[in-house]
Order: sequence, then structure tokens, then C-alpha cells
Amino acid sequence: MATSYQDDDSFASGAEFTDNVDKRESLGKVFEVIFLIGLLIGIFVLALLLFDILGDGLGRFLSPGFLTDTPSRFPDQGGIRPAIVSSILLGLVVIFVTVPIGVGAALYLEEYAPKAWWTVVIEINISNLAGVPSIVYGLLGLGVFNYLLGFGPALISGALTLSLLSLPVIIVTSREAIRAVPDSLRNASYGLGVTKWKTISSHVIPYAVPGILTGVIISVSRAIGDAASLIVVGAVGFLTFDPGLFQRFMALPIQIYSYITRPEPGFASAAAATIIALLLLILALNGVAIYIRQRFSIR
Repeated sequence: MATSYQDDDSFASGAEFTDNVDKRESLGKVFEVIFLIGLLIGIFVLALLLFDILGDGLGRFLSPGFLTDTPSRFPDQGGIRPAIVSSILLGLVVIFVTVPIGVGAALYLEEYAPKAWWTVVIEINISNLAGVPSIVYGLLGLGVFNYLLGFGPALISGALTLSLLSLPVIIVTSREAIRAVPDSLRNASYGLGVTKWKTISSHVIPYAVPGILTGVIISVSRAIGDAASLIVVGAVGFLTFDPGLFQRFMALPIQIYSYITRPEPGFASAAAATIIALLLLILALNGVAIYIRQRFSIR
């Protein structure tokens, strides 16, 4: 009889376990459907926005001279060449400034910094800086680069301000990429007598490059599309020449803002066409970064 009771208890436990598994699978399918609906809603809204922008601005974007001429006070004339040149220069300066500093800071915090209270404070502050509004960085850039260093409302001031905006994101994502490198890879290198820096440069960094480039893509895309900080630093909405690093400058987001604030109806299509140019520029930069990331992933 005791054996019979044990068999009954085992059967009941097995049936209860099966019921729990079925409930979890059903619950998982429900959440899968919910997440799929959220994804479809996001894609639908994005498609509507793109369709509206293309409908309003594609004709103006394809018109002769829109990408190669300077701006005009007439809505159906002129182009956005100075804004394109400025945005490209801003993006390049941001990359050249933030990538070495951001990756270097991430490497120090992950590989060299001791586990002390001050490193915890630094990590918390970096994480908090990643969520600070861009206009706050604009005020910081205005005080430091425009006035303290004397650059004035020049392109270099805007580029360095955007670099400050991008640094926390690059540091955080680079640290996560470096932390994801298996310790066994480091230990195997140390076991062969390789120095710490040689291990980092030959094994850790190449392994972490795909994750680091992901952070670079996110931060540079945010910087190129930012307008608030550039307005504070001194970007202009009308320029008749291609700017240099120490000259007055404009950018594609500023050009869009300038167009949409004008009452003439023709400027609405010009703003939509400028949005198309900005999207293509961001997609081009992201495409290059994704290509490099894939090459490193394959290697």
C-alpha cells in the first residue's frame, strides 16, 4: 500500500509539473504576441512618418541644385550644401575625439582601475551623464568652448559640444563590450607570458570591437541629429559658404528648424527634403560602421 501511495504522489507531482510547464508556455506565447503587436505598431508609425516625409519632400529633394547649392530666401530655390558639409565635419570631429577618449576610459575602468569607492562614483556619474538633456551640454559648451577657450560660435565649438554629448554613451557601451570578453581568453594569454597591454591590444580590443562600434553608431547618430545644443552654441540657419572648423556653421537639424519656422508653404517641402538628406547621411554613416563591425565579427 505504501508503494501505491508513493506512485500516486509521483503521478500527481508529474501532472502538476506538466500543468506548470503548459501554463508557462501559454504565458510565454501571450507575451510573444504582445511584443509582436508592439513591434508592428512601431513599424507602422515609422512607415507613416516616412511615407509622409517622402510624399512632401521627395520632389524637392530630387530637384536640381538642392544638394549642391547654398540656401535661398525663396522656398523653391537654393539648396543645403553648407548644412551637409557642416554635418559631415561635425560627425568626423565627434568620431575622432570621442572614440579614442571613450574607449580609453572604458579600458581603464574595466582593466586597470582598482575596485575602490572613487571608481564607483565615476561609474555612477558616467551612467547619469548618458541621460542628461542635450541642451545642458549646449550650455556647458557655450561656457567652456565659446567663452573660456575663446573659440566663439564656430564649428569646432559645436563639434566639441557634441563630443561631450556622445562620450557617456560610448564609454558605457564600450565597457559592456569589454566586459563581455571571456576571462578565459585573458588567462590563456597571461599563461603564455604575454603582457597585460599586449593581451588587451591583441585579444580584448579586437573581440570587443563589434560592441564598441554599436555604441559609436548610436552616439554619432544622436549627435548628428541633435539641434538643441547647436542652437545654444551658436549655429546659424542661413549660410552662403562651406564652413571651416573655426568659422560660423550650420547643420542639417538647424536647417530643418529654420525651414519649418518660415510661414511660406514651400518651406514645408524643403524641410521634408532636408529630413530625407539627414536620414540618408545617418544611414550612410551607420552602414559604414555596420560593415566594419561585421568584418571584425567574421575575423
